[in-house]
Amino acid sequence: MLENLQQQPADKILALMQLYREDTRDQKIDLGVGVYKDASGNTPVMRAVKAAERRLVDQQTTKAYTGLAGDPAFADAMIDLVLGDVVARDRIAAIATPGGTGAIRQALELIRIASPDAKVWLSDPTWPNHPSIIKFLGMQSATYRYFDSETCNVNFDGMLADLENVAAGDVVLLHGCCHNPTGANLTADQWPQMIALLKSKGAVPMVDIAYQGFGDGLDDDAAATRLVAAGFDEVLIAASCSKNFGVYRERTGILMAIARDPEQKALAQANLNFLNRQNYSFPPDHGARVVTTILTDPELRADWEAELEETRLGMLALREQLAGELKRLTNSDRFEFVADHRGMFSRLGVSPEVVEQLRTEHGIYMVGDSRLNIAGLNEQTVPILAAAVAKSI
Repeated sequence: MLENLQQQPADKILALMQLYREDTRDQKIDLGVGVYKDASGNTPVMRAVKAAERRLVDQQTTKAYTGLAGDPAFADAMIDLVLGDVVARDRIAAIATPGGTGAIRQALELIRIASPDAKVWLSDPTWPNHPSIIKFLGMQSATYRYFDSETCNVNFDGMLADLENVAAGDVVLLHGCCHNPTGANLTADQWPQMIALLKSKGAVPMVDIAYQGFGDGLDDDAAATRLVAAGFDEVLIAASCSKNFGVYRERTGILMAIARDPEQKALAQANLNFLNRQNYSFPPDHGARVVTTILTDPELRADWEAELEETRLGMLALREQLAGELKRLTNSDRFEFVADHRGMFSRLGVSPEVVEQLRTEHGIYMVGDSRLNIAGLNEQTVPILAAAVAKSI
């Protein structure tokens, strides 16, 4: 049997990580992997997470399974964090999942059993796992223009023109905030226009929100998702706790399915429970319980929000520093967009040849499409990156 297996396509980011590990140079910079790092290059455990974990160790009396959907308190806490009160709770089905990736996978599985002929529309570009999972599941997909590589901003006219081709019942996957891999987001004026178009086409929105709190703040980053949720009878939302709570290895995520009414919600919930049972039975609980403890305890939540805000402002400062250094060294506004984008990522807009030159000559590692992780920088490495880019272009 095993001799019939074929090699699968290598993950470019994982391959880049391997090259970085094998690089023996003392001065090297990893801007490839999508993990938050502090100024020392560490991915810290947040203060509130440590406190919540200590409380769990002291108070938890069992490691028995949770329900198929996970702890209901986790769903309630995350629905409040992401959606606030814009949708009645009796319209929202939800399941805990192994990270945001698990939520994406379960959402696509739900689409496949509910509407097998639906086409899933993806931004060009998007997170590579989106098309990878869709292809693996044998689902139909299409892309809509999103990023203008010349201006390094959203190609909104192109986006709307492509979404005119969406058919009723198709699913359009949207990034709730901090677009991955570009960092370029729709403006507050553009979201309602895009929503109106999708409603006129009878499309079903699916929102991937993995970086809430990393862009403009918790509520501001959720604003677009809330606008979408309030505007449609049916919406799928995949949310991750990996970044904003720093619980990467705990694999903590949630899938929400907004239904037309409580009766449809009950049917959706039963199907979500079924999908969890088929894929992994009961979802992981430790990270979910940590997140719930933080969100429901005023003191822990205040400390978490304060540390998250420090993280967000630190990334914005790095963006401004990098844009300023590049402007000084290139004597142009070509890279001004870096300061305007949000989240962990931006695309520099340089060629794959320049990206390769940065790696081989300067020990600077970023993805081939010039996506770099802003959080992989610090005040000392920003000038090094800027000088290398200016020299390479």
